[in-house]
Amino acid sequence: MFDLFRKKKDTDEAVQPEAAPPEDKQQAQRAGKMRRALNRTRAFFATAFATDPEGLVDDEFYDDIVDAFVLADVGTELGTELTELIQDRMKEHGFVKKADVPRVAREILAELIDTKPPTPLDPDALSIVMLVGVNGSGKTTLAAKLAHRLKGEGRRVLLAAADTFRAAATDQLKVWAERVGVDIVAGQEGADPASVVFDAAQAAQSRNTEVLIVDTAGRLQTKKNLMDELSKVTRTVDKACPGANVAHLLVLDATVGQNALSQAELFNECCTLSGLALTKLDGTAKGGALIAVVKRLGVPVLYAGVGEQPEDIVDFDADEFAAGLLPG
Repeated sequence: MFDLFRKKKDTDEAVQPEAAPPEDKQQAQRAGKMRRALNRTRAFFATAFATDPEGLVDDEFYDDIVDAFVLADVGTELGTELTELIQDRMKEHGFVKKADVPRVAREILAELIDTKPPTPLDPDALSIVMLVGVNGSGKTTLAAKLAHRLKGEGRRVLLAAADTFRAAATDQLKVWAERVGVDIVAGQEGADPASVVFDAAQAAQSRNTEVLIVDTAGRLQTKKNLMDELSKVTRTVDKACPGANVAHLLVLDATVGQNALSQAELFNECCTLSGLALTKLDGTAKGGALIAVVKRLGVPVLYAGVGEQPEDIVDFDADEFAAGLLPG
């Protein structure tokens, strides 16, 4: 469904955004942000490749690659599996030098995380993006960034502040809404999140909104009652807007490591995930856990947050992520 966000319909009469920079310049800027965001992880692999880069590969060298994957939060099991895939492809191509490994590794990682995107949905129906995730994952900031981006593309956007449990969460989103220039529907602190979402859905339909972005309460995935509350919110959306394009976008903090996998599995059980967004890629995050999440669930990564400004959100690109992860 997210493909429909990236291009305005020719028949739309909304004010068109300013001309975007050429695609090659956009790609270079995006790749540069991703590379800077993954500086820490790339350093792990750079260390493994640093000794005699023109030398021949051997078992000790591949052990170092496994260690680098583990340090990058990929996990021991998957790190070992990926290293074996690298070894096999090196043999297939007849490569024997360490200098060839980064290119081969980038190819394998890009293939693994380049999952099929969601099927585009009816652009004439309301699209509702439910941002889900644990406390502190960056949902509120991502909601604002996504709203800013869609508004810039000429979309009619509405925000819903359904995180009524966290102190000042609604105020935070209100500040962001004013900053990026979009409307917001909010309730009182402690209000029933489902009621806020219901009101926002009704408002979105009456205002001819194209995209409703819902900032849900942070959920501790081990707390059954909180996950049940998220299921209730999802049912409310279905009731308030039958026929709407509804997507559940899991927001993952790039700094949480292997815990991201358990988060993704449990949220996917609660509400089938449409995609992932990776946040807090600020040069200190490892980001490798994303590889394990995608391999386990097959859910596409759609966005990456690479800074604190409203414009610091990029379409996730598997090739750019792999290139940023590995030196060379």
